[in-house]
Amino acid sequence: MKKITAMIKPFKLDDVREALAEIGVQGMTVSEVKGFGRQKGHTEIYRGAEYEVDFLPKIKIEIVLVDELIERAVEVIITSAKTGKVGDGKIFVSPVDEVVRIRTGESGSAAV
Repeated sequence: MKKITAMIKPFKLDDVREALAEIGVQGMTVSEVKGFGRQKGHTEIYRGAEYEVDFLPKIKIEIVLVDELIERAVEVIITSAKTGKVGDGKIFVSPVDEVVRIRTGESGSAAV
């Protein structure tokens, strides 16, 4: 099993969720986060005053999947989240040693 953590633009969340559902992903955790990368924020004007926005709003998606679905899920996230502009986001894939469903006590891939 592996965990996919994807940082995407907020307006792409519905596209990514729908695309993942089509390949059989049943659950995910979504968080509203702020951050920056190469983009380094941007300048905005509010009531005539210019100010720097260092941290940009992003959506963090976390999914734990069996190894067989990982490659396809990453491809789906890339195609559905891509705009071709700076700040499209990143995807991190990391190993998961153990998963336990609290309600039933199931573990391993049965708990996913």
